Amino acid sequence: MSSVLVAQQSAREFVARQSSLPGLCPVAQAVEVLATDASIEARGAVFTRREIVEFLLDLCGYKADRPLHKLKLLEPSFGGGDFLLPAIERLLAAWNTSHDPRLPRKALAGAIRAVELHRETFTQTRGQVIDLLSRNGLTASQSIALADAWLVNDDFLLADLPDPFDIVIGNPPYVRQERVPDVLLTEYRSRYTTIYDRADLYIPFIERSLRSLTNGGVLGFICADRWMKNRYGGPLRNLVSEQFHLKVYVDMVDTPAFHSEVIAYPAITVIARERGKSTRIAHRPPVETKALHALALDLTSSHRPEKDSAVQLIDGVASGAEPWILDSSDQMAIIRRLEAAFPLLEDTGCKVGIGVATGADKAFIGPMDELTVEEDRKLPLAMTKDIADGTVKWRGLGVINPFADDGKLVDLARYPLLKRYLESRKEQIAGRHCAQKVPANWYRTIDRITPSISETPKLLIPDIKGQAHIVFEEGKLYPHHNLYYITASQWDLKALQAVLLSSVTRLFIATYSTKMHGGFLRFQAQYLRRLRLPRWSDVPQALKTALINAADVRDLAACNAATFQLYGLSHQEKAALGGNGD
Repeated sequence: MSSVLVAQQSAREFVARQSSLPGLCPVAQAVEVLATDASIEARGAVFTRREIVEFLLDLCGYKADRPLHKLKLLEPSFGGGDFLLPAIERLLAAWNTSHDPRLPRKALAGAIRAVELHRETFTQTRGQVIDLLSRNGLTASQSIALADAWLVNDDFLLADLPDPFDIVIGNPPYVRQERVPDVLLTEYRSRYTTIYDRADLYIPFIERSLRSLTNGGVLGFICADRWMKNRYGGPLRNLVSEQFHLKVYVDMVDTPAFHSEVIAYPAITVIARERGKSTRIAHRPPVETKALHALALDLTSSHRPEKDSAVQLIDGVASGAEPWILDSSDQMAIIRRLEAAFPLLEDTGCKVGIGVATGADKAFIGPMDELTVEEDRKLPLAMTKDIADGTVKWRGLGVINPFADDGKLVDLARYPLLKRYLESRKEQIAGRHCAQKVPANWYRTIDRITPSISETPKLLIPDIKGQAHIVFEEGKLYPHHNLYYITASQWDLKALQAVLLSSVTRLFIATYSTKMHGGFLRFQAQYLRRLRLPRWSDVPQALKTALINAADVRDLAACNAATFQLYGLSHQEKAALGGNGD
């Protein structure tokens, strides 16, 4: 289901259920709706494997050989108890060896606060907590009293909690904004400065958790890694950079970290309220108890990692709102040097854009000769399949253009064929969200179509690829929304194609893009615009020729060789990029 349809459905459900909750303020009504929603999707519930839970507890130093009853632990969204129950087991083991003479209720009541919004889940997990305490020797009344002291049935983002905490741990809910009632989202925005752009709900969860830490306190989360690099994560990255220390990062993409498949790409982060510049990094460890225990020791060690260690130590990962560079220190050094030495791509006369989104492709797109509209109301369209083999092989599709040259919609009375074509599909076209917002403009495409783009030579780039897939298009086709494109007023496009096919460009994209399953990267505009490029006028003629020739024959080794020379890479830098250093 599309995000627009999800939003519309969620809004309808919220309004319908609101009416059955008289006497509550709108925010309280919204919380009540979420608290009783039975769907896992609405709650963002994902269940974490026990091996990962134990690994995270180790990373945060929540170990039974410490006086855990003297610490305060927070679990902001405990769900089925994946983190909560193992944490309680460790707490009880530590307390049993502490020789503390106090009764359990008095000694342990302040050791844990765990929050869960969904009422049925709260009740079920509360029962498991009481059972666990009883099996560890506590009386029924002691078990109930402790469970009620620890567990809070409320919205973590709104609840009153007795912070600060020494440790915050868990797996915050992955909920998109569209699933949150508007009145509640407005309340969240008034409280949390990191809710920016299309930020998902785990962002304010991280913000509140960080702000709840004691000095020296530690947060350990496993959650989606998107915020570490994308646009909406900027304010949260800046908060971490200014007030906290990113101690540990573990890439968990393509590992069985959860009991079910997830759409998001997970990572483990350990962040402390302290100053520090070094981050210990590991990638995709085996999800096995013995291996994770050994890795936790390496990641929490005070000694520098051995050369053959799976752990890397990188300085300066968190730098303001900048995306986090979480790969090798050698590659990070290359990125930083090129960023300091060369201008941004769009400062060299290049422009990055994205193709047209229509919102109703079946209505607006079809074979050119079957689009029965005036000739100047349709354009030949480039789709991802048209460039699958690295060259343009147009399959004959076109797109309807409802816009005049001035950017306004054309008057349908002046285009009888277009009018007949669109009105015969009006139900489908007018049902789109963008059409319902302004009914008079029901026949516009989501994006404005500018015909001059089709006439301009350009490089076409599909969004999701394992390797750079850069195709030269001579200026006959309009790109579809699954394609990004680059035009250039100064650079030769063939020479630019060679640069974009090189491992230097892949390093930039891999550094700034969120990673996807199977090693695929997102070649999106926001990442393409981060590329650095010499000015065309500064490139020697012989090198210009070498770049153009390499692109003409699609010789990737030649593209790399010429691009390495273009950027003046050293022997060591070439080796770090997988070259032979020659």
